[in-house]
Amino acid sequence: MIELRSPREIEEMRPAGRFVAEVLTAVRDAAAVGVNLLELDAVAHRMIKERGAESCYIDYHPSFGAMPFGKVICTSVNDAVLHGLPHDYALRDGDLLSIDFAAAVDGWVSDSAVSFVVGGSPTPERAAGDARLIRTTEVALEAGIAAAQPGKKVGDISAAIAAVAREAGYAINTDFGGHGVGRTMHGEPHVPNDGRAGRGFPLRPGLVIAVEPWFLETTDEIYTDPDGWTLRSTDGSRGAHSEHTIAITADGPVVLTARD
Repeated sequence: MIELRSPREIEEMRPAGRFVAEVLTAVRDAAAVGVNLLELDAVAHRMIKERGAESCYIDYHPSFGAMPFGKVICTSVNDAVLHGLPHDYALRDGDLLSIDFAAAVDGWVSDSAVSFVVGGSPTPERAAGDARLIRTTEVALEAGIAAAQPGKKVGDISAAIAAVAREAGYAINTDFGGHGVGRTMHGEPHVPNDGRAGRGFPLRPGLVIAVEPWFLETTDEIYTDPDGWTLRSTDGSRGAHSEHTIAITADGPVVLTARD
């Protein structure tokens, strides 16, 4: 069921958005060469506890997950792009890391993701490729948000994201994408990263959704790692992921998870 939120409820959702943004910033700041992915998860776990927030991941067990997730952030490294399960891995110079985080504050959820390179890339070519891939997800996110105007359709968001990806030469996977956000992390409507403008659910004031473009360098095919969660490219190419939770208002989209 798709639910529309009142202006008051959207205001009540802002603290969750700010908290998610703060955690992503803190985890990104902590990510450095030699830092273990489990240490990054501990940073987020500590902030959740201090804030009195609730993790959306730790007990999460959808049909595509092998077991409850068990951690509080997703850490996807290099050829991993989504649902990266934190494990005993020390970050290396040049790793492309995507961090995805969702949490509830006072019963309201926000969800956001960011990708970046740890340390420095080993070659100018690798640096340029990573920067282009990451920036394309960011530009696609900006385009999707700009298209999220009242009176438009979900397909307008999807088409805007896809246009950026195609112009950059990246293939698009629609198995996973954006989604409704509210009292739970994943709800309707589904917001795929490709679609036809003018089609789909109407974007009405009060609709709160996560918009999340993610692309792989040279493929659109993924497989599930033996850990039962992490999604990786089938050809070993790198992936990047950008995401914000937004609210549709009469004046246009409002980004609830904006980072300073």
